Amino acid sequence: MELYRADYTDPMAVRIAIPEPTSSDTEYNQRALPQYVEALKAAGAEPVVVPLSETQEQVAKLLASVQGVLLPGSKFDVDPQRYGEAREPECAEDDPGRTAADELLLQDAFNLRKPILAICHGTQNLNVWRGGALVQDLKTAVNHRPGREVVKAHPVEIAEGSRLNGILPATEAGDTKEGEIEADGVEVNSSHHQAIRTPCDNLRVSAVSPGDGVI
Repeated sequence: MELYRADYTDPMAVRIAIPEPTSSDTEYNQRALPQYVEALKAAGAEPVVVPLSETQEQVAKLLASVQGVLLPGSKFDVDPQRYGEAREPECAEDDPGRTAADELLLQDAFNLRKPILAICHGTQNLNVWRGGALVQDLKTAVNHRPGREVVKAHPVEIAEGSRLNGILPATEAGDTKEGEIEADGVEVNSSHHQAIRTPCDNLRVSAVSPGDGVI
């Protein structure tokens, strides 16, 4: 099986590597992956999908041609043994194939200072790879699993001075001092039962759920 290169014709487009969401659930991949691919194309990038069946040598060769990495969500959880904890009953199975691919992509991105956009499971893998820990199962009053139909599940507080704050419209940025976090009217749809508990070194928290402090 060859590495898949998305059908994109702009020779000037930035190439972004994105691993398949799972190594074993074809139906999930077929449902979730096209949305990431189309979002990258809409942003003017060229998606380069990395099949999780490829060898590390083949993936490493591919990475020489990309300028950034997108780590998508997944139906699996991160293995708690990776951050020194026993698995709780609510923690789902892990996906070793996806973990191996993410670690290879992360190592390349950090070594060569390539930008990373990590989403949901990808964010959790990033944090654990850097030495952080996770909440294995969220139990708070905030609904972090509202489903696809809910657009605005709960508000978030954005850290002043963060890159996220800088790309928000000026009307939402507020007038807080450097380093402060404010409630600025931004609402999001959460869809996760795990979250970052202990941020790793050199990662900065840019937003939290004000109702429970979840990152």
